Amino acid sequence: MKDSTVSARVENNVKIEAEDILQKLGVPVSVVINSLYRQIIYHHGIPFSLTIPSEPRTLDAMSEAELDAKLQHSYAQSLAEQGRPMNDVFDELEESSQSPEITASK
Repeated sequence: MKDSTVSARVENNVKIEAEDILQKLGVPVSVVINSLYRQIIYHHGIPFSLTIPSEPRTLDAMSEAELDAKLQHSYAQSLAEQGRPMNDVFDELEESSQSPEITASK
């Protein structure tokens, strides 16, 4: 029997985006929260790892050989048309710099 209420404050844009996805999936928010709580019980902890993303290496931290290898790899990718549109990359960078992120992986 469901007889408890959970209340949490979240960023409005996160709430809207998540609820939009859940609505498209046909899954009520309460089902997701209940599932998360059950997984916490099952795992005796958070059911995914919480990590801080590593900082990218700066140019001054790389040797000339490392930088040359990265540039050659990037150039080969561009010739093979394996890159991503520049606007997509910058949009992603802008989004990630506006809200600190905790990555979740299992």
